[in-house]
Amino acid sequence: MNQSIRYEADESCPAWVSLGVGLQGVVFALAPLVVIVAITARAGGQGESYLSWAVFAALVIAGSLTALQSSRIWRFGSGHVLIMGTTPNFVAISVLALVEGGPALLASLIVVASLFYLSLSLWLPLLRRFITPVVSGTVLMLIAAAVLPISLERVHEVPLSAPLAAGPVIAGLSLVAFVGLALRASGAWRLWSPIIAVGVGCAAGALFGVYDFQRILDAPWFGIAYGGFPGFDLTPDAKFWALLPLFVIVTLVGGIKNIGDNVAVQQASRRQARATDFRRVQGSLNTNWLGILASGVAGTPPTTVYSSTSVSLINLTGVASRRVGFVIGASLIVLALFPKLPALLLSIPSPAMGAYLLVATGLLFMEGVRTVVQAGLDLQKVIVVGVSFCLGAGLEQQTIFTDLLGDPWGGVLDNGMLMGALSAILLTRFLDLTSPQKGGRLRTSLDVSSLPEIQRFVVDQASRLRWNEASTDRLRSAAEETLMSLIPGDSLQAPDNEARLIIAARPGAGMLELEFVAVSDEENLEDRLACLSEESEGLDEGDLSLRLLRHHATSVHHQKYYGLDVITVRVRGSRSPDGVAP
Repeated sequence: MNQSIRYEADESCPAWVSLGVGLQGVVFALAPLVVIVAITARAGGQGESYLSWAVFAALVIAGSLTALQSSRIWRFGSGHVLIMGTTPNFVAISVLALVEGGPALLASLIVVASLFYLSLSLWLPLLRRFITPVVSGTVLMLIAAAVLPISLERVHEVPLSAPLAAGPVIAGLSLVAFVGLALRASGAWRLWSPIIAVGVGCAAGALFGVYDFQRILDAPWFGIAYGGFPGFDLTPDAKFWALLPLFVIVTLVGGIKNIGDNVAVQQASRRQARATDFRRVQGSLNTNWLGILASGVAGTPPTTVYSSTSVSLINLTGVASRRVGFVIGASLIVLALFPKLPALLLSIPSPAMGAYLLVATGLLFMEGVRTVVQAGLDLQKVIVVGVSFCLGAGLEQQTIFTDLLGDPWGGVLDNGMLMGALSAILLTRFLDLTSPQKGGRLRTSLDVSSLPEIQRFVVDQASRLRWNEASTDRLRSAAEETLMSLIPGDSLQAPDNEARLIIAARPGAGMLELEFVAVSDEENLEDRLACLSEESEGLDEGDLSLRLLRHHATSVHHQKYYGLDVITVRVRGSRSPDGVAP
């Protein structure tokens, strides 16, 4: 029970509360959004015209999509406060694209990569078998390793007239302020630490004479930046095909991370813990896809969710009402029309931006580590992560394949991020395919007449594991109750032969996992299980079936998607004393 939540996502709050919390969210999101765009553009060798356009377009896209995230329009939006903006994930590959072919190449790559992101939402239940937490965590660590040199290069990016110590001192003071506040501050002070650190860097830059006051003076009070719009490159060349795999992998891994972002925001926005609604997750992914697509059309770095900022804002204020998202979205769009404020942020000295990116890179690396650890580390996963990361990080410093094959494909294979990701995917699939105990799969119809077939299937699985009679009966009962829970009440007498059910069995240590994939209904099974009272009086047939399921199964997890239910039931069992199945 989270008593600190004053307003849940679907609850209305006073206008003055929405405005106050929304403006806080704008302040927290604005600096990283502008700084990441500026670092990407400058590291990619782009001029002022493109930089002004990229910041303007990023603000408009982030504002529009933040408002859409707070809505639920058809299959778009999560109905939660999810602040959107540019993230460090795409910095390294965006810089590569800008250096190789300019904004037009970047635009084309992002547009094509966005189609793969859309497939992640459409085929989410299937792709989760390939883009596992181990793969996602490894790629996040590799992204951090690729971004690190970019952040360190900013330390030396000062005017030639500046003292030699200017860059290191500005970066050092910014870093000390950021890390010190992040480690020791609490509450609002911790949330403000990035902005305070950037302010310290700006003050140090002004003392060394490297703060660009002229940019602020030259920026108009009101206007639309359109001169840097890059257009498209509709004739893909070797550079496009060489960089496309990188954009696809980073986009898919970012999508998997966005799933966790949405789950975290759902939990933070509720007083009472409930099962994750994966239909809202898919709505959030669809909105993220629009953000990436719009960024590609505009030729700016991709826009995705700022999960940590969103969760921190909710925890700090206790306000999760989606009205706050509308305020944040509208404010970002309005700010895009007033170039003075973005110019203020674009004037931040590059060493201070580098210090900010260094901390963000460290957090991104640890996010990858945490993703891997949460999946459970055993010897096999340690080898997969260790080999894949070392292979990827090592190839970043070598030209082995370029020397053998030449450009462009040699350059593709020498990209550490791509090779590390492929290594993690292939090693993970190798472990799955060579598992000593493989379960089975059953395809049938979702109706009562399938019960005998399902029971024969699960009994066969128990026989392979040599379970005793009591464990086999418990498994059979759990499968039966799951089936009865999946079938809508009005379909018990009139089954729909078109509704399909797929059951996958996966043996484990002393247990068997049954995954039921079926057409969805409107209620989450985990929530229904949690809400069952201890008294049996007044229970209807459906609730009684759920009570029996909770009794027979070790755990029940229900993931709801649009048009699809995935229920995972785990049952523990014991072998027969003589090791022979009954």
